[in-house]
Amino acid sequence: MDGRARPEAQASILDEALARARAAAPRGVAVFDLDSTLLDNRPRQARILREYGARAGLPALAGARPEHWRSWDLADALRAAGLSPAEVARHLLPARRFWSARFFTSEYCREDVAVPGAPAFVRAVAEHGAQVAYVTSRPGRMEAGTLEVLGREGLPRPGGARVHLLMKPDGALGDDEWKSLAAARVAALGPVVAAFDNEPAHVNGYAMAWPGALCVHLDTDHSQRPVAVLPHVPSIADFRR
Repeated sequence: MDGRARPEAQASILDEALARARAAAPRGVAVFDLDSTLLDNRPRQARILREYGARAGLPALAGARPEHWRSWDLADALRAAGLSPAEVARHLLPARRFWSARFFTSEYCREDVAVPGAPAFVRAVAEHGAQVAYVTSRPGRMEAGTLEVLGREGLPRPGGARVHLLMKPDGALGDDEWKSLAAARVAALGPVVAAFDNEPAHVNGYAMAWPGALCVHLDTDHSQRPVAVLPHVPSIADFRR
């Protein structure tokens, strides 16, 4: 939680983003990542663990819950769900293969839920006159499930000239490279007023690409790479004001 804004400071940061959206209307753009920024994918992760447990004959995993995912570390999640160290060592590789075949699919991403406050905040950004750009490293094959979740959770659905969805076009493209390419595409839509991302490397890249924008780190989870959030980039827990 180091660097995370206190609740009153979080509200101030979010209010500042709304003020910038209003001031730059109608061309201004607010950028949002999806996984671990607007959407909590831990229910998806928990479902995958439960299904793996059923297939592998591991009763402990029948009780796998979202809170067992405290990071992107599968071994940590298996231990938190109740497996012994020996079971984790034996099942880590097959569980990872099982996970990889399911996590990046429309079927499983339908389990996702909104991060607290996210739907109301993104709607407020749109109501204040900014364009909304969802910039995600999800591959294009996840579009159907992603659109379903956005609609179900009350987030503005992509379409028309005001709400955009930019998904990774090539699965071989690295996430860092894609976010850099996407930043150039977003800038062509209009001036970026705010950007939100949970991955330190990505929010840092946004801060450097758009020095005039309010770039904000979501202090949820991330890849665990040893990248520190830039000192001038604030961190928030969620989107509650």
